[in-house]
Amino acid sequence: MFPIRDHNPSTSTPFVTWGLIAINIGVFASYFGLFSNDRALHQFFIEWGLVPVISRPETYVTSMFLHGSIMHLAGNMLFLYVFGDNMEDQMGHLGFLLFYLAGGLAAAMAQTISDPASPIPMVGASGAIAGVMGGYLLMFPKARVDVLIFLVVFIRIIPVPAWIVLGAWLGIQLVQGSVTPSDQGGVAYWAHAGGFVAGLILTLPLWRRRGGSVFWRRNDGHPPHPEASYRRVRTSIPSVDRRR
Repeated sequence: MFPIRDHNPSTSTPFVTWGLIAINIGVFASYFGLFSNDRALHQFFIEWGLVPVISRPETYVTSMFLHGSIMHLAGNMLFLYVFGDNMEDQMGHLGFLLFYLAGGLAAAMAQTISDPASPIPMVGASGAIAGVMGGYLLMFPKARVDVLIFLVVFIRIIPVPAWIVLGAWLGIQLVQGSVTPSDQGGVAYWAHAGGFVAGLILTLPLWRRRGGSVFWRRNDGHPPHPEASYRRVRTSIPSVDRRR
């Protein structure tokens, strides 16, 4: 289940969101050549990724802009693209940038605390983006999000309330973090969960300034502006009936 867009248009240009996407892509392109040399790539991640057992302060920031594959990068940037513009719209450009970085730092600390002796380097923007998702859940729990669903040969785009999409995502992180041994590399589940919770907490002051529960009741959990609508694009390919 992949979110591909929401029905929550922003009222300002999300310069910071676009800038973060561009920086992440640019950084990835700068070391892409190392993927042909596993040893050099591992050494690069040891130096610039967050290694909990070493825990160098600067890597709490640098690790946020590194990714382990094209799909890792693409998935993270898709989530940032879908949810980042609305949080930037609510917080302002500078406020959103500080919020994003704070979520990433909280995620890195959560992963370090969960396994401080780990020698596995952590890389990726997903902790910071999880913070954005936590804030989005608090502000717009019923905003409609279009998700692309794959079930074998069944492929559909279905609008789903944000609280279901984001709540399910958080639940997966908590369950997987609880059952996955800490010495198995792959996904930093506790970083995701920590970033998400941090984003929710950091958004509380904004939510309260908007009226808190009154803000929810006023709009029934939906964004406080008309939602975007998307028309289905018809294909020129003719349909062919299957006959026995």
